[in-house]
Amino acid sequence: MKITPRGLNRATLARQLLLEREPLDVAGAVRRLVALQAQHAPSPYLALWNRLAGFTPADLDDAFTSRTVVKATLMRITLHAVHADDYPAFREAMQPTLYASRLGDRFAAAGLTPAHADELVPELLAFAHRPRTAAEMEAWVEERLGPEKKAGAWWGLRSYAPLHHVPAGGPWSFGARPSYVTAGRGSAPQGRDMPPEALRTLILRYLEGFGPASVADVAQFSMARRAPVRQALHALDGAVEQFEGPDGTTLFDLPDAPRPPAGTPAPPRLMAMWDSVLLAYADRSRVIPPAYRRLVIRNNGDVLPTLLVDGYVVGVWRPVDGGIEATAFQDLPPAAWDGLAAEARALTALLADRDPRVYSRYQHWWAKLPDAEVRLLAA
Repeated sequence: MKITPRGLNRATLARQLLLEREPLDVAGAVRRLVALQAQHAPSPYLALWNRLAGFTPADLDDAFTSRTVVKATLMRITLHAVHADDYPAFREAMQPTLYASRLGDRFAAAGLTPAHADELVPELLAFAHRPRTAAEMEAWVEERLGPEKKAGAWWGLRSYAPLHHVPAGGPWSFGARPSYVTAGRGSAPQGRDMPPEALRTLILRYLEGFGPASVADVAQFSMARRAPVRQALHALDGAVEQFEGPDGTTLFDLPDAPRPPAGTPAPPRLMAMWDSVLLAYADRSRVIPPAYRRLVIRNNGDVLPTLLVDGYVVGVWRPVDGGIEATAFQDLPPAAWDGLAAEARALTALLADRDPRVYSRYQHWWAKLPDAEVRLLAA
């Protein structure tokens, strides 16, 4: 069976709760969505606002506080919010990637080897059995290794060691200076190896939330190597089906996963910075037209908050005095503008009690955008 480009788009929107807002609780939604990119604290909140009927930010506050939803370095070696039940397998699946990246050149430049990490990580996790500030963690590293090795060692260990970020209060639960706590019980991971079942679990969960997908897509989402991903997918024969993508690429998916008709309506949305739906594929044309990719995904990895119309990125948005400023890279029909205006009113209300100028530190990118239609969607 061959899947069209719009068929892929609609399958993604259905899995990611972007065809309609669903009446789910926060924990259930995070489980459905698999992983919310969370290196900027507001983004998981805006991601859930886009997807849930009656979303209340306090519900996500509570989920973080109770550690039903946890924030940690995982896929693509960046911070994600995931359901606590998913974290162990996801972390095990990421072990080879984290080992290679965070115990590499910068760690070695401090005069350290992976063998040092094997010694340090269990002690670090014992120290972080209760929440510790970043300053406390850095002081712990300095006490053991000396000031000259502190920066490189902590750079590696803070992502490599299985640590959760601790909610510190404030409008988005997490502040600029993180605190850490040990992720859970059990022995610390070592070496490049991982249990094969962990990668299989990650792949199946990924297909639930983002399929159909290719080997390259799974590798992009996780930053795992393609060879073990390919082996794991073929080992799942019977648990997954194969389809032909628009360009002939083999796509994998769960047998009974939703794949709505290509003509299914998709409502407008104001997507968060780094929303996972924009980053979970090697072929990002599933959601981002190729002509706009470099406009919304900047060279340093920043991914601007985007306008989604008919399931595709058509522009960007930012809060300004008086409401939400929308910049459209193409002509939009009146109905699309009306839908975006309604979303902007709801978003402005959400931000009023949290941070009306969310993402303001990234507004320098707007000076680099091409001429486009700009409208103030008033609050």
